[in-house]
Amino acid sequence: MKCLWCENENTEQTACTGYWELPDGTRAVEITIIPSVSCPSCGMEYQEDHIVDEIEDQLMLIDTKRIDASISYTDLMSIPRFLKKNYFKL
Repeated sequence: MKCLWCENENTEQTACTGYWELPDGTRAVEITIIPSVSCPSCGMEYQEDHIVDEIEDQLMLIDTKRIDASISYTDLMSIPRFLKKNYFKL
């Protein structure tokens, strides 16, 4: 996989921690063990767009009041949704 920042071909799959603001803007949550990309050349660690979209859709479609200050990616994605998909997304 090619690094989106420096275009080095030697990226590695890893897991990182990230922070997301909830859709209602009331607070942010720590999300741990997010599937991520790490580049040993430039040092960037980032999540691919489809992972970011999955997280944002999930946060839009669940009861975020039940989420603690920290949650793992797997636990977040396993929370039942109110709707099957994000109908607000274009």
